[in-house]
Amino acid sequence: MKKKILCCVVALMLVGLLAGCAGGGDGETLIMATSADFPPFQYYEGDQIVGLDVDIAKEIVYRLGKNLEIEDMAFDSIIGHLQAERADFAMAAMTHTEARAEMVDFSITYYTGQQVIIVAYDNDFIHGPEDLEGVNIGVQMGTTGDSLASWDFAEEYIFRYTRGMEAIQALIQGSVDAVIIDDRPAREFVANVPGLRILDTEFADENYAIAFPKGSPLVERFNEIIVEMKEDGTFQEIVDRYVGRGTD
Repeated sequence: MKKKILCCVVALMLVGLLAGCAGGGDGETLIMATSADFPPFQYYEGDQIVGLDVDIAKEIVYRLGKNLEIEDMAFDSIIGHLQAERADFAMAAMTHTEARAEMVDFSITYYTGQQVIIVAYDNDFIHGPEDLEGVNIGVQMGTTGDSLASWDFAEEYIFRYTRGMEAIQALIQGSVDAVIIDDRPAREFVANVPGLRILDTEFADENYAIAFPKGSPLVERFNEIIVEMKEDGTFQEIVDRYVGRGTD
């Protein structure tokens, strides 16, 4: 009898632990994974994580009748976090790519951005992507800029950094000649760091989407709410709050 009771207790504990895992969206709180170093999409104001992605996530979760918890981590850790179901979804200005889609599920596109090139203001030898061959390039590890650089240029010239600002600092110090990064964070960096400029020629276009653990039941509901938000104007209000221009 004691063994039976012990087995029942253990079984109940396991059920409780499984119910507390993220990834299924069954709880009252949804956990969002992000990398809060990418203004205006996600960044810190004091000890609070704010930004365009954060406000969109808050509105979606509110319409689902749930609470939101945000976990900050290195960008290249996010997909692994989702695969381990330690988060219900991720918003981090993440581009929907075929390679990532093999590891996680994606929502519909919610924002279209560009990859751009930042150089020192007095740089006179890099005028566009074609001039990056054979020069030192800084990227944020695991981002689209990292992937594009890897496809187009030799590894020996690519320098990877955990945070976008670390790549910018390397550019200021002369450790790299250019940084490939998303356009909106690039504008923030250039506006706040003297001596830098963005090249007129864009490197590539990209579509941002919300990522989920494979098979997540949240994907369809999130898609419905994104459409609702775009139709009722809420989505554009949030975008204008941070970037002041339209979406795709």
